[in-house]
Amino acid sequence: MDVTDNKPKWSRRKEARPTEIIEAALHVFIEHGFSAAKLDDVAKRAGIVKGTLYRYYDTKEDLFRAVVQVALEGHLQGIEQATTAFRGALGELVPVLLRRVAEGMGESRVPALARLVISESRSFPDLARIWHDNVVAKMLMLLTGLIAEAQARGEVRPGDPTVHAFSIIGPMVMALLFHEVLDTDSNHAPDLGTLARQHAETVLRGLMVASGDPSVL
Repeated sequence: MDVTDNKPKWSRRKEARPTEIIEAALHVFIEHGFSAAKLDDVAKRAGIVKGTLYRYYDTKEDLFRAVVQVALEGHLQGIEQATTAFRGALGELVPVLLRRVAEGMGESRVPALARLVISESRSFPDLARIWHDNVVAKMLMLLTGLIAEAQARGEVRPGDPTVHAFSIIGPMVMALLFHEVLDTDSNHAPDLGTLARQHAETVLRGLMVASGDPSVL
């Protein structure tokens, strides 16, 4: 007889617990908001006792940080890997980057988490810091660095690289919030893939240096 058959169920599931807790917390946070979310509800949804939850996360803020990191891990890693490995011109990268952002928005809980942070960040400033450190700062640093490199090569017009980065990613963020807040009540929610393609064409016309342009000499 296999000795593992005698192990209790909770022992065999120990390694899966953090994943189950985070998945349960994601649902509870999105359904109830951060302030109204109760760790009792998270534990119940995960099928554990509340004391077990505290073995992994000391506070509700710690749990939210883990939720954000896991929810964004695959999406951000894919974008980071694609941009880090890219060796072409910025004009070739921007359409790819915006398409990846659009795909991630449509397939993840990122919009719901963003809405939660915006709605509760005044009462819970730590939420904004968690979102900034795990999402905003990473994306802006990555894109700002690429723009600065493109400026050094003479591909992109002069200007603050961070401001240029906001001009590239800003409409996608607005569309994310539009879909999450007004999608069911509005006929004007943009198709994310179409927005990504059209915005890439539009913003690159303004950012990229045209051959022989005297304004950048």
